[in-house]
Amino acid sequence: MPELPEVSALAGFVAEHAGGQQIVGVTVASLNVLTTYDPPATALVGRVLAAGDRYGKFLDLVTVPDGDPDGPALHLVVHLARAGWLRWSDKISATPPKMGGPIALRVRFSGGGGFDITEAGTKKSVAAAVVTDPLQVPGVARLGPDAMGGDGRGLALDTLTAALAGRTGRLKNVLTDQTVLAGIGNAYSDEILHTAELSPFATAGKLNETALASLHEAIVSVLSAAIARTVGAGAARLKGEKRTGLRVHARTGLPCPVCGGTVAEVSFADRSFQYCPTCQTGGKLLADRRLSRLIK
Repeated sequence: MPELPEVSALAGFVAEHAGGQQIVGVTVASLNVLTTYDPPATALVGRVLAAGDRYGKFLDLVTVPDGDPDGPALHLVVHLARAGWLRWSDKISATPPKMGGPIALRVRFSGGGGFDITEAGTKKSVAAAVVTDPLQVPGVARLGPDAMGGDGRGLALDTLTAALAGRTGRLKNVLTDQTVLAGIGNAYSDEILHTAELSPFATAGKLNETALASLHEAIVSVLSAAIARTVGAGAARLKGEKRTGLRVHARTGLPCPVCGGTVAEVSFADRSFQYCPTCQTGGKLLADRRLSRLIK
């Protein structure tokens, strides 16, 4: 799943490659992808890409009228969900993609390039909206404070403290709740908790000052490092860049790069997370529902 660093990089990549260019074609190739109808997707045609931005894990491509950079903006807001991606081509085909295939949406620019929004698998969750204000997208309107702060320099400690106050859920779940903090998903929450040496099953609202400070430092450092790795990376390389920086996520059974212990996993019906028992839980294994057991 693309998270804050990858979506930030995608926004910058599209702005760099298509900024100032006119949109000459928009094709919706999936019945489920477009969540708005007024204005229609065709309203983007003839407009110019002015900027790329993000809200949490939502990609925001900002367009303005051709010849009027100060004119009313129209936003293409995309959520790539778990299996979606943006694939850029310097010479994208003008032939519309087939309905029902892996391509959900295609956008072509006057320079000849463009991108496809794709989604692997049969579960279709990628969503796109054409709006005059990103807050018209319900998912954006519900977002909590951004995990990198409003200025992109990092979340403030007092903002994190307020966001977690009174939360009775497990820390892993709370960190990935976009209404609490925007931008952190399954992979980077694993990395953040490992860096902070905190258990995924810790109660979010019961962290002491030391734990909160460690968590805050880990959020800023892990996300900042991930963003730095993506600078200048092409859209096709971003998934690989993400994997190179992971220390525990998706590394079940491999040695922890910090202590040498074995990375463990907790699995649920459709997802899993990884952690280091030695670094994070005092050597104890956490409950794994696959095995129908509870180890405290």
